[in-house]
Amino acid sequence: MTYLNSRAPRVRFKEVTPAVVRLKNGWRVSGELLLISTTGGLLCLSKPLNQGSEVKLLFLTQSGPVLGAAEMLSPVAGGSQPFKFTALFNDDRRRLQSAIQLSQDQSHQQHKQIEMFRAW
Repeated sequence: MTYLNSRAPRVRFKEVTPAVVRLKNGWRVSGELLLISTTGGLLCLSKPLNQGSEVKLLFLTQSGPVLGAAEMLSPVAGGSQPFKFTALFNDDRRRLQSAIQLSQDQSHQQHKQIEMFRAW
């Protein structure tokens, strides 16, 4: 039996997307959202967090604010740190899905325009 391993679409928003991470002890770390999907993403943080840290993550999208619970994964080179969502309320999930779809649509439109005006 063959299973397709489909990953959630990942996007980079065109606009700079500030993010705030709140730890259980109340501390906050600011950063920037680099890559996002409905399952997690990649942050550039002012200070890396411990792998396994459970946090609340807040960022703004074209579709509105998204607040979710997340687990921080092992930091990677360049000060970036991946995370996975552990909980998203339905409204936040809808806003995130909408923002991802908007970003994909804009990227697709831009690609079509480039192809249309490319000199062959």
